[in-house]
Amino acid sequence: MLTLYSYWRSSAAYRVRIALNLKGLSYRQVPVHLVRDGGEQHGEAYKALNPQGLVPLLVDEESGGVRIAQSLAILEYLDEIFPVPALLPGDPLERAAVRAMALHIACEVHPLNNLRVLQYLGRELGASEQEKSAWYRHWLAEGLAAVEQGLMAYGETFSLGKRPGYLEACLIPQVYNARRFDCDLDGYPRILALTARCEPLAAFAQAAPQAQPDAQ
Repeated sequence: MLTLYSYWRSSAAYRVRIALNLKGLSYRQVPVHLVRDGGEQHGEAYKALNPQGLVPLLVDEESGGVRIAQSLAILEYLDEIFPVPALLPGDPLERAAVRAMALHIACEVHPLNNLRVLQYLGRELGASEQEKSAWYRHWLAEGLAAVEQGLMAYGETFSLGKRPGYLEACLIPQVYNARRFDCDLDGYPRILALTARCEPLAAFAQAAPQAQPDAQ
């Protein structure tokens, strides 16, 4: 039994939902509301489970209730414990290329634009909604430009050839966030084409924020 502590709009949790679905794994979701009452992730009950105070958190009951935080660590764990179908290419160089782009999204783009950063900009630094939007769009544009170039290697296919995997699990949630903040994506045709190939697939549709039990 796998349990995923998640929030419907968390792009990091969204990545894990996609990966679980791509592998065909059953899991139970426990919603953690990131805004209500100052954020349930900051409460004692959740911090006892995950001292980082972030989502997602995966609990693997069959492995003694081990807890794994951080979305990319969870993806790596899933690929090692449930190796078929793989999320990463078999070739070391191809695997490194996928990891590099995924890490760029997860470590360079997303952290500058996530909820707690935007809240800090407004609450502590007095940034207006317009200024926060400008911040968001600036860093997103810089990050997606690099991804757009990286996708040249895949042409009109997925990162695993005929199927998506690790890279797409990281990219599609970032595109969702960009659309949510009305970012102009016209300059990223490869990203948009890959997104259009992924979104109709069941693994992605079922992982989408609006399809989650805690969606509002």
